[in-house]
Amino acid sequence: MGSRTVTIRFFYHAARFAVLFAVFFVAAAASFEGYYQKWHFAEADMPGDHSRASFETMVDGTAWRPYVYRQLLPAIVNRIDQLVSPATKHQLYERQTGGQDDAWLFAISKSPTAQTEVYFFRYLVLYEASFAFALAATCAMYLVCLAVDAPPLVAAFACIVVILLIPNFQSNGGFFYDYPELAFMALAVWVALRFHWPWLIPIAALAAWNKESFLLFIPTLYPILKRRSPRSALVATGLLYLVCGAVYLSLRIRFAHNPGAPAEVWLPEQLRYFLHPSQFLYQSEETYGVRMVKAYTLIPMLLIAFTVHRGWRYLPTTIQQHAQIAAAINIPLYLVLSYPGELRDLSLLYITFLLAVAANGKLMLNQASGNSTPLEGRIRE
Repeated sequence: MGSRTVTIRFFYHAARFAVLFAVFFVAAAASFEGYYQKWHFAEADMPGDHSRASFETMVDGTAWRPYVYRQLLPAIVNRIDQLVSPATKHQLYERQTGGQDDAWLFAISKSPTAQTEVYFFRYLVLYEASFAFALAATCAMYLVCLAVDAPPLVAAFACIVVILLIPNFQSNGGFFYDYPELAFMALAVWVALRFHWPWLIPIAALAAWNKESFLLFIPTLYPILKRRSPRSALVATGLLYLVCGAVYLSLRIRFAHNPGAPAEVWLPEQLRYFLHPSQFLYQSEETYGVRMVKAYTLIPMLLIAFTVHRGWRYLPTTIQQHAQIAAAINIPLYLVLSYPGELRDLSLLYITFLLAVAANGKLMLNQASGNSTPLEGRIRE
């Protein structure tokens, strides 16, 4: 009887995991397709001027700074391209151009760049790798919600909401490194909540290789790390800075002769934007194939503010401190270094928004059951 019970439990948990993974897979696929419909990989032949950071220049290492520093996925793509035999790559290329019904090849067939044999295979690998990080980001956000004691149903709801909103946040631009950025940030918060800080070292190195923004994310981890020991948290923060700094410096040196600057300043454009507030009232764009209002306009921003405000007091103190540090860093830099309306550049606040959504979800469940327990759990211990 005991072994039978164990077997039943095993199959129950396996089925539950399979269903959950399938739901996350669909949500990540929808999010990635929403991004890809809008921006592809900024190929040179897409509408608009993508010459500074097109797919071709990113994988060839000739893109403008600071975009060219974001080399994790291009490095993976180029490495796989070197390992796969030319015959195999040519065979795949022939299957696409020959009109065979291969769904995974058809997905990229609308890109003229993917129709050229010199870039076809690398484009295909980047397509698959970018989606894999969208899925990883969804799973990592789910783990973060569980780590702060959100019920599984609420955790699943919150991470699905956030991953589906990513294409909306990519109003004036979207890049393949956006999903890895979210995945690494969520993974770092989960590891900081559940494990000892040395596990963060490889995450930090890969995250900095993907995008330099992770250097700014490190201080937001300090309130979480100091739960065990303020002294070890300081050591951890300093070491993580050294690791990320070494990665970033090596990229700066490698691409020092590329055109552009280490950072782009958009403050004049931001000031002009705020001098014409009518733009903030209503602007529309196509996302998920549907014309809708841009995220950086009045109604969507009010909804975001309401979500955060309503969930704020139910967040654990540690997460509130994390959010305050993230806002203190991200908002001023956003005004100086980001083009107006690019909400994706407020990425340091993604985890705060995720947990605010989770807090709202748990609050609704508690109110339905006559309970008002805040979102709290292991990180308060």
